[in-house]
Amino acid sequence: MIIQLDFESEKPIYSQLTEQIIEGIAKGDLSYGETLPSVRSMAADIGINLHTVNKAYQQLKVDGYIVIHRRKGVVVNPEGPPLADNLFKESLQMSLRPYIAKAVSRGISKEEFQQYVNSIYKDMKGED
Repeated sequence: MIIQLDFESEKPIYSQLTEQIIEGIAKGDLSYGETLPSVRSMAADIGINLHTVNKAYQQLKVDGYIVIHRRKGVVVNPEGPPLADNLFKESLQMSLRPYIAKAVSRGISKEEFQQYVNSIYKDMKGED
């Protein structure tokens, strides 16, 4: 999996890294049980501070995407992340609200917005 960070973005680097690893898992580029590079190795590979990688890994661990073993290192959670519960679904809705508001205010129809969502969802699932 290739990590591409936008150092000019307003989005923090650790957030970009976290999101790209989650996307890699969703797309199947990273398999459950697959070992990820150590904090130091990942930092060196992509040219960022090791504390930034550590912050991303800690967030991924809290969210259940990875597990950290003393001997095995950083591993994509073999059981996968926990299934979506009501708290996650509420958080998802709250996260989508600003994007939907921006789309509505710029004249994007519900159907067009749904087409974008469907296209991204298909991409994540590897569907044509």
